[in-house]
Amino acid sequence: MKKTLFTLLLCIHAFIFTVQAQEIAVIPKPAEMSVGEGEFSLKGKVVVCYPEVKDKGIKKVVDNFVEEIEATTGVKLKKSTPQKEKLENGVVTKYSRKADAHIVMCVDESMGDECYKLSVTPKRIDITAAKPAGFFYAFQTLKQLMPRNVMAGVPDAGVKEWKIPAVSIVDEPRFGWRGFMLDEGRHFYGKEEIKKIIDVMAAYKMNRFHWHLTEDQGWRIEIKKYPKLTEVGAWRDSKVCAWGDVKPDGIRYGGYYTRKDIKEVVEYAKERFVEIVPEVDIPGHSQAAVASYPEFLACDPENKHEVWLWQGVSGDVINVANPKAVQFAKDVIDELTEMFPFGYIHLGGDECPTGKWERNAECQALLKEIGSTNYRDLQINFYRQLKEHVAQKPACKQRKLIFWNEVLHGNTAPLGNDIAIMAWIGADNAAVDAAKRGMNTILSPQIPYYINRRQSKLETEPRSQGYGDETLERVYNYKPMNNVAAELQPKYMGVQANFWTEWVEEAEIVQYLMLPRLAAVAEAGWTPAEKRDYSSFLNRLQGEDEYYRLRGVNFCPHEFKGK
Repeated sequence: MKKTLFTLLLCIHAFIFTVQAQEIAVIPKPAEMSVGEGEFSLKGKVVVCYPEVKDKGIKKVVDNFVEEIEATTGVKLKKSTPQKEKLENGVVTKYSRKADAHIVMCVDESMGDECYKLSVTPKRIDITAAKPAGFFYAFQTLKQLMPRNVMAGVPDAGVKEWKIPAVSIVDEPRFGWRGFMLDEGRHFYGKEEIKKIIDVMAAYKMNRFHWHLTEDQGWRIEIKKYPKLTEVGAWRDSKVCAWGDVKPDGIRYGGYYTRKDIKEVVEYAKERFVEIVPEVDIPGHSQAAVASYPEFLACDPENKHEVWLWQGVSGDVINVANPKAVQFAKDVIDELTEMFPFGYIHLGGDECPTGKWERNAECQALLKEIGSTNYRDLQINFYRQLKEHVAQKPACKQRKLIFWNEVLHGNTAPLGNDIAIMAWIGADNAAVDAAKRGMNTILSPQIPYYINRRQSKLETEPRSQGYGDETLERVYNYKPMNNVAAELQPKYMGVQANFWTEWVEEAEIVQYLMLPRLAAVAEAGWTPAEKRDYSSFLNRLQGEDEYYRLRGVNFCPHEFKGK
């Protein structure tokens, strides 16, 4: 009897622990978190007291939070700043003191830009940060502590009580760069789908959206000086990207973003503390551009050039020895600078065949002129000219350049070390190589951070690359900056997941392959290495399926228990 009672008590304890763990499920896992007793009830008129500072960004964060909470819970929030108490006929008419407030925000300028402290007790909630981003991330955590509809921004009349468990959190990101890249050169999805991705990124405290906008198969961004890039380069005669037994289907397909579209998405992302990094991949992966202006971009303008219908790597690259092609690249960078205010531009640099350069008289002469016999150095020379062009701009319009790690194969000395290398192929070794040369580096390993690859061997999985080995667990268990020498670690900017779309025609398949693996990458970018644990992550993940459904995004269901 005693044994039975003991077993029953163990089961009850395990059940309570599981429920409590799910109630405090936060992704990514905070740097420090302890659970207190009781809950804060969000009801009646809740007063939010925020600091009156010059930084208007804090007020904007508060305004957005109040709007979201009122819309999703129906609870009214009253905003206030800590002014002197105002009396009328001996009665307090305004909630003006911190002591009167239910949610109290304070500024601590000694904290990092993205750091925050969050304390929830049954009586009130205290939030401390230095900058708007810190307050924003505190609110993201607070919303995760509530029913999933709050994080999804969807009202739920079925919830009668809005309770937040008592916790104490001191949080900061491990890395400053926590990114996701989407390739829209191969397939085009539209701005509303991009906004959905940005929403999910923000929920998981990711802050860099790398927008791969040009490819052999399509040019997706309006450049005013070169209208044919979208008149010609944004369209092709096949929706599928042909490969092997999959042939071009003859469907007229394409699309692009206008400057107005770009402005809308940039502002949408910025409000969620996601900076957009545009990528124009040059001089390789550029057949769509070459097809638009073959007269000065092609190495063989006398031949026919068209937007590519196939997968793989096209050899139709930009003629880097033609001064008009160099000017084209400078002009494109100028317009990107106008559209994207963030301090980085990605110029690609990967998988650039040199065959057409080797057969081109201008390229042969230029290679001799720069004193090299390695045709890869023509690519570095091209980038050097672009980097010098950027350096001549006013400080507010200067941008740092990012390249895929193939550029390390040439003589990078002319580029200096103030560039960033995105390490994807042989990522760990390439990142160390870049760091030793004094370059900043971002870890984006093809295996396992290319989350367009199949995540299961099941026959029901959507068509994509890979063999089904890049499971959620494998993605989670990758260890960024593992065993890297201490003196090199400051060069590691962070981590990024990539999504290439050769096989993915529809946005819902992007979502299926992306989620929940994106959450695993987000935790690698935010949570201290010693605090990461897959079992804990998988436990905290339960319930995210509800969030995805409410948010209106597709997801892979395999790791959601009993569902």
